[in-house]
Amino acid sequence: MNPKDSGLRPRAYDLVVFDWDGTLYDSTALIVRCIQSACEDLGLPVPARSEAAYVIGLGLHDALAHVAPTLAPERVPELGLRYRHHYFQRQHELSLFEGVLPLLASLKERNHWLAVATGKTRQGLNEALAHVELSGLFDSSRTADETFSKPHPRMLQELIAEFGVEPERTLMIGDTTHDLQLAVNAGTHSVAVSFGAHEPAAFADYPTRFVAHSMNELHEWLRQHA
Repeated sequence: MNPKDSGLRPRAYDLVVFDWDGTLYDSTALIVRCIQSACEDLGLPVPARSEAAYVIGLGLHDALAHVAPTLAPERVPELGLRYRHHYFQRQHELSLFEGVLPLLASLKERNHWLAVATGKTRQGLNEALAHVELSGLFDSSRTADETFSKPHPRMLQELIAEFGVEPERTLMIGDTTHDLQLAVNAGTHSVAVSFGAHEPAAFADYPTRFVAHSMNELHEWLRQHA
């Protein structure tokens, strides 16, 4: 059913697009530790927590090249293998943030289209969705290995085209400035969450509609404004 024909109260957005890590999935701390451990394995300077957290949301190659600028470009895949080694050892510990399931159910009930735009690979996203038993819930998704990495607008542009919606009726929700810049570049609206990878002070430079400091705050804002 097209959301515009649902008979429910008018709303601003037909398509709601979520980032994954740090927005729906409580994975920021583990990703930071895995980046740091991978650098340590190769004898590289270990980035601080803030430096490792900053690159979350980018494609893995871009992220690792950023945190290890002294590493020869041809060795970035080697660093990626060490990152994956550490991540796969502990990914079973990860879970959705509390409150994600009722939030998604509420959006589904109002016939919003739901999508994911993530810096993960397709394999990584599929494994995460299966782990939290959300396979099939989202109407579509884009990953960094099958299109351009954030903040290039291609991810959102492809989703917008897939559903035939207008950019101004599309909402991007994420925890990093990469997500917010993606929305700017694609001409969509955005909402930020402060409980993920980036400090909320960084969001002030972006025209985001709201900054949610908890999943409950995000749910309530979406209930009233989406």
